[in-house]
Amino acid sequence: MNRTLAGLKKPERVETLKKKMLDEKRYVSIEQARIITDTYKRHPDRSAIVKRALSLKNALLHLSIDTHNEELIVGNRSRGVRQGIVFPESGTSWIDREFESLPTRPQDKFQVRQEDIEMFRQDIRPYWKSRSLEDVIRERYGSEIDEIALVVKINQKDHAQGHICPNTEKWLKLGPEGIKQEASARLAVCEGESREFYESVILVMEGAQEFMLRYHRLILEKLESESDPAIRQDMRATADNCRNLSQRPAESFHEAVQSLWFLFAILHLESNASSFSPGRMDQYLYPYFKKDLERGTIDEQRALEIIECLWLKFNQIVYLRNSHSAKFFAGFPIGFNIAVGGQTPDGKDATNELSFILLKAQEHLLLPQPNLSVRLHTNTPEELLKESIRVVSLGSGMPQFFNDESVIPAMTRLGISQEDANNYAIVGCVELTTPGNNLGWSDAAMFNLNKVLELTLNNGKCLITGKALAPDLGNIETYESFEQLEAAFAKQIHYFIGKMIAACEAVEKAHIDTLPSPFLSSVIDNCVELGKDVTAGGAKYNFSGIQMIQIANLADSLAAIKKLVFDEKRITSGELLRALRANFAGHEVTRAMLLNRAPKYGNDIVWVDELGAKWARTFNECLSHYRNYRGGLYHTGMYTVSAHIPMGENVGASPDGRYSREPLADGGMSPVYGRDLNGPTAVLNSVSRLDNHLTSNGGLLNMKFLPEFFKTESGINKFSQFLRTFVDLEIPHIQFNVLKKEDLIAAKASPEDYRGLTVRVAGYTAYFTELADELQNEIIARTSYGEI
Repeated sequence: MNRTLAGLKKPERVETLKKKMLDEKRYVSIEQARIITDTYKRHPDRSAIVKRALSLKNALLHLSIDTHNEELIVGNRSRGVRQGIVFPESGTSWIDREFESLPTRPQDKFQVRQEDIEMFRQDIRPYWKSRSLEDVIRERYGSEIDEIALVVKINQKDHAQGHICPNTEKWLKLGPEGIKQEASARLAVCEGESREFYESVILVMEGAQEFMLRYHRLILEKLESESDPAIRQDMRATADNCRNLSQRPAESFHEAVQSLWFLFAILHLESNASSFSPGRMDQYLYPYFKKDLERGTIDEQRALEIIECLWLKFNQIVYLRNSHSAKFFAGFPIGFNIAVGGQTPDGKDATNELSFILLKAQEHLLLPQPNLSVRLHTNTPEELLKESIRVVSLGSGMPQFFNDESVIPAMTRLGISQEDANNYAIVGCVELTTPGNNLGWSDAAMFNLNKVLELTLNNGKCLITGKALAPDLGNIETYESFEQLEAAFAKQIHYFIGKMIAACEAVEKAHIDTLPSPFLSSVIDNCVELGKDVTAGGAKYNFSGIQMIQIANLADSLAAIKKLVFDEKRITSGELLRALRANFAGHEVTRAMLLNRAPKYGNDIVWVDELGAKWARTFNECLSHYRNYRGGLYHTGMYTVSAHIPMGENVGASPDGRYSREPLADGGMSPVYGRDLNGPTAVLNSVSRLDNHLTSNGGLLNMKFLPEFFKTESGINKFSQFLRTFVDLEIPHIQFNVLKKEDLIAAKASPEDYRGLTVRVAGYTAYFTELADELQNEIIARTSYGEI
């Protein structure tokens, strides 16, 4: 069999459905908010977990639903696609402030209906005032979070827990009926608080079963008016799948894919969070695919058609964020991350035919979701590697690549078993996890190391506002040596880490108290066995991930200070301080020296790269002494989503020559754009000096190549060797934009002509024309490579 499946055609029905999806306007929906609010009002004395279960069950029973006759995979969390769901359990105050501005804000716009605004303010907002997660955190710890906001962004303050890879294999093998029976058996013999946990699991599984049956009935209703015999046959099969899955586990490939989608649609209905990730689809779906292939009930073309219908569903869910968060997570990175390839739990190559079918689906659709990833290792087949490169060359920014030789050792270092580490998956953008047993809380906070350096250089005061934000340990003029500066910098890092940990604990405690998640807990190992919700530490592994922002700028700044101020004394400390305070106005010569006379990270200059790695290790080491509220470890990552734009807005002029409020480096391990002058291989060498245990929560390396590079087989072969080098250097992650700068400029000028153009922003792909102006400019400015 030709494993590249080159002869597979793009299904016609998929193009029809894709057009319908893209033509539909994006609205805010308050329908589920009404159902949740009514449920809470009717059950005022029940516990939080029971209220949550009843709310989800009522939503599954009563939300408006719809299908298209051409669909092979059905289900959504709203009747319309790409709707922004108002979720009152998480927060309503920001919605109240921003409802009218949602259609016109710079990033992630939504249309609104005036009647929805009125109903929200009349019936929903009054009840949730002081009751939502957002309000609870604000009341308990709001002022402390505000005090550190320019240095640390605390996440997950206004939405339920996501960033998790459920045990999809368990869901497929048991289905809602099997999980309900499992919970019922444990309920019969348990006592104490666990009783409400099991009761809640039973309630949500009953809701899931009825949700599936509602789609069964709806499709049969629509079948009566459909005249095309082929579509009628598929509609009947899809309706049967929904009925069967409400009663028993999946048996066929089509049923398994439909069951998978019901799982993720219901997870979003329960929690309205980002980054519920399907994980290793080519592994757990393969037995269903292989069995149907062998008995002749499916072929590769039909399997591809089913997968592409699933791909469309991944693009029908977006997440409504407040305007501030939309800057940090621009372009709707909902985070349905799917990993293909890699290794089996016992360390063998895991590539199979389904790996190639998933790549083919991305080749055909080039949509932002799912966030497709390929796991590479020393023995990755050349065929998978080259097929992945061909898909990357089409310009969607996918797949991205993860390195088993780096990731697996980093995970075992955290105490994860070898078998679980071999089986790792990715959630959201680039966050690393183990499937079905891990609440990694990978998006706990973002720590702006460059802001801390600014405060270290300026008496603890913000260069932009002049406000004191940190202890006054001196300034660049008072430090007599580079070592004294470093000592002060370390103290400031420790100071803000302590503040951050207290804030993270407050957020976790609020999640336990307000947003227990029985449906999610039912598909996370150990929760059902222990009768303990996932938010309260029921999972096998419990971590919290902190992002270090931004090593490239930090290394460049410290290298400039060390070389030009302390070692060579070309710039006095007083002159540097005056230049930074003036945002380089009147100090243009000083800025030119900082830019051009000091070496930069990303150019294979060992001491500069190791300077950045030193401070990443320092941060990681300090963090390792803390435990989160669930008793798990804190660990670090190097990725930004789109936070390098708004976090740059918080940082004054910096010693690397960057102007005040300009963006920081993109990615997380990437050099500052325009400063990597020695080519892509030099970048790899620089990045390799960042120890892989520093990115156990995920690292991100962005690169941009010109499309012409991939036009020849020679170019493909060179790129294959480039990725083999990436593997050998044990770098955890790499991703690529394959675009012309001219096309991006044209898309910015005429967005209506480039509606389908997708780009890699950070660890995710988004529609270029839906990004705010500042982020578009930053992507255009990134270095493009035409050769390796």
